[in-house]
Amino acid sequence: MFDTGGMSEELKALKVDVSSLLNGTEEMLDSSKARAETLAEQIKAALNELGETVTQEQEQIHELITERPIASLASAFALGVVVGFMLRRH
Repeated sequence: MFDTGGMSEELKALKVDVSSLLNGTEEMLDSSKARAETLAEQIKAALNELGETVTQEQEQIHELITERPIASLASAFALGVVVGFMLRRH
């Protein structure tokens, strides 16, 4: 009534297919982890470089403001007036 030999062969074939899929999945997972770690290292390096650049620019701006406090204050006031007029229109 039941062909147990045929079912057994199909189950063995299915087991082989599932095993190969699982092995492929593990390899893909390892590859993805490696890529993610590489990308994370690149992002960390870029953020460190950006932090250094921002620090340098901050020091330059601080020096400019300290050397010319009245001109800096007048520039900030003028910018505030311009932004105020622009916001009032909309």
